[in-house]
Amino acid sequence: MNTKAGPDTYTNPVLNADWSDPDVIRVGDDFYLTASSFGRVPGLPLLHSRDLVNWTLVGHALQRLEPEAEFRVPRHDCGVWAPSLRHHADRFWIFWGDPDQGIYQVNAPEIRGPWTRPHLVKAGKGLIDPCPLWDEETGEAYLVHAWAKSRSGIKNRLTGHRMHPDGTELLDAGKVIVDGDRIPGWFTLEGPKLYRHDGWFWILAPAGGVETGWQGAFRSRGFFGPYEERIVLEQRDTDVNGPHQGGWVRTGAGEDWFVHFQQRGAYGRVVHLQPMRWAADGWPVVGADGAPVAVHRRPALPPQPLAAPATDDDFPGGRYGRQWQWTANPRDGWSTQHSADGLRLTCVRTDDPHDLRTLPHILTQRLPGTPAAVEVGLRLHSEQPGARAGLTVLGDAYGWIGLQRESDGSVHLVHRFAETVAERERDAAHPVPAPDGAARLRIDIAAGARCRFHYDTGDGWTPSGPVFAATPWRWVGALLGLFALAPAGQGHVGAATFTHFTVTNS
Repeated sequence: MNTKAGPDTYTNPVLNADWSDPDVIRVGDDFYLTASSFGRVPGLPLLHSRDLVNWTLVGHALQRLEPEAEFRVPRHDCGVWAPSLRHHADRFWIFWGDPDQGIYQVNAPEIRGPWTRPHLVKAGKGLIDPCPLWDEETGEAYLVHAWAKSRSGIKNRLTGHRMHPDGTELLDAGKVIVDGDRIPGWFTLEGPKLYRHDGWFWILAPAGGVETGWQGAFRSRGFFGPYEERIVLEQRDTDVNGPHQGGWVRTGAGEDWFVHFQQRGAYGRVVHLQPMRWAADGWPVVGADGAPVAVHRRPALPPQPLAAPATDDDFPGGRYGRQWQWTANPRDGWSTQHSADGLRLTCVRTDDPHDLRTLPHILTQRLPGTPAAVEVGLRLHSEQPGARAGLTVLGDAYGWIGLQRESDGSVHLVHRFAETVAERERDAAHPVPAPDGAARLRIDIAAGARCRFHYDTGDGWTPSGPVFAATPWRWVGALLGLFALAPAGQGHVGAATFTHFTVTNS
């Protein structure tokens, strides 16, 4: 949340965690935002704001990933890519591309649902970043999308289609309406957002890649082109690398704003808010004459209380909050509701207990984008030798700290890690007896996502092992996670209980 901002200003980023590829709309006095969720479940997060600065998470539009069988196991960088959120015909609509399946759509009468099951609008490999437009001037419906070269062999192009007004199908084979190869210096053109303004069709689309790219604007009198282009936002002499890919929104008072992301390594893609205006020549001007702002006047909207998506959780009755997502489609029995507080995770039996990256039953939330301390209480109930549970920082490399049942019946505090190329984790510190089968666990996250692990088995906090530098996946920031597991075998093996999960800014 914007605690550093003054009463009349805000500080970027407005969402300082991995809310990747944001898109935003206004409906009445309310603003809504969705973001990529890749292989995590539930997907398509839904955020709400009244001032574009303070946001809360109100739900998810996608309860399970499809095809169901393909997401029984983690596919961390697959799934939901770059969704577009729209409001049309008194319904909310979200379109997204799954790079391995095609273009999907869900819709609902209210932001909190009920949302329809995913409908495959167009099947195909490499179809990504779709955005629809219902043109009120002509009654026509259109859709534009980009391409993933890894699946299709095509990139740097935007393809346009006529779409059935009910959003269920595309009405033609599609035409390349912007070819980035024909624009000198442009590459990796993707993430288009489609609008109608002042008699023009507008496509706001980034290029240049997530680390160092820029935001482009394209306009044409006809949907299928030809389009002229302009760069409207780039890093220049700021410390905001690759400021691009997001959405334009206009307030009820007529102010224009642009929401976009910045790639920040292990923290993922954090969300910035830029002022926007339309210049005398008809082109949008974003930020401070095309450079991102760090601090700016707040939107002219009624003051709102400080707010941010929830992180803390006491797990009342064994239920977990909206901020948590599984690393694959969940199955019955992974967690158990009960009469007390605390998250009770079953020690799920697995054939590969030595690599958390392969496990579907890890409950995750986003790594905070500022220095913070993460704490949780843990008690291991399982009597199964090899059963373990803990707190992890999960990415292409990972580290975790927690409890393990030994073959002699004792419980030890263990701390382990796995490098990016490792197929099996190793000890980061020598095991320590945990005679009560319980511990407090803590990770201090410093600048640069450098993580120091600590434990308390009754004698106070003790640091454990060396500093661990969190790493992202290819497209996803590092995650905080809770897990419980047991080696392969037969029969029920018990559970672990987590209590009082807190994230405190340092």
